[in-house]
Amino acid sequence: MSERDTRPESNTVLPAPAPIRIPPPAEPDGAEAPASPDEEFPGEVEMTLVDHLEELRRRILRSLLAVVIGAGGCLLLVKPLVRLLEVPAKGIHFLQLAPGEFLFVSIKVAGYTGLILALPYVLYEGLAFVLPGLTRREQRLVAPAVGGSAVLFMAGLAFAWWALVPAALNFLVSYGADVVEPLWSIERYLDFVLLLMVATALAFQLPVLQMLLAALGVVKAQTMLAAWRFVVVASALAGAVLTPSTDPVTMLLLSGAITALYLVGVGLARLVQRPAAAGT
Repeated sequence: MSERDTRPESNTVLPAPAPIRIPPPAEPDGAEAPASPDEEFPGEVEMTLVDHLEELRRRILRSLLAVVIGAGGCLLLVKPLVRLLEVPAKGIHFLQLAPGEFLFVSIKVAGYTGLILALPYVLYEGLAFVLPGLTRREQRLVAPAVGGSAVLFMAGLAFAWWALVPAALNFLVSYGADVVEPLWSIERYLDFVLLLMVATALAFQLPVLQMLLAALGVVKAQTMLAAWRFVVVASALAGAVLTPSTDPVTMLLLSGAITALYLVGVGLARLVQRPAAAGT
């Protein structure tokens, strides 16, 4: 009997070999992976540095011209504007303590008002300059950010006009009213009111700043919320610095508003932050 006949028969079936997986071809050295649609630059324009600077100069000049035109128009109606700003100071007599004081006050009031009126056009010029360099994802945030910024700016002006200015004036007038008679300089009074209103309107931009930082992946919403103790202290310091007066009522109102706005900004940041940051 041959050796082949003496070999025991086997009915076992060998397993099929595993499929061979071929990896996708690697990118050549130095080549970048295709960008996602959100990371594309749809408005990108090839320009030299000199062209960029020239465009920036033109847009700044047009913005300044818009502010000057707005201020010039407000200068023609400055007396009604001054009477309107005098409304919160009920029963106070204002004095012109130096020659030409009311003239300089009129120019100052017209300048602030003209800046507020020209602010939409200034924002338009700024956006037209930076939009070509933004990705699609960043461009989708521009409209909510600009709209929210404008609304918060007007809300800050209204809050200062209806809450901060009356509270500060009531405190300042009542304190020492039985000792001195309140006769105020018109320049000092309008400086107080205008600076308080503009500072409050700028402080109200905090939620927009938080939203943009979270959307760009700079700071996470969780990090913002964890720093609330420092924010309370910082808002108290900001209330002391931003308010032209030293009365505690105005500082407490402004610091409380800043803290509340910060918490609103944390909520907005959590909504718009990048998915990778949200999962961490």
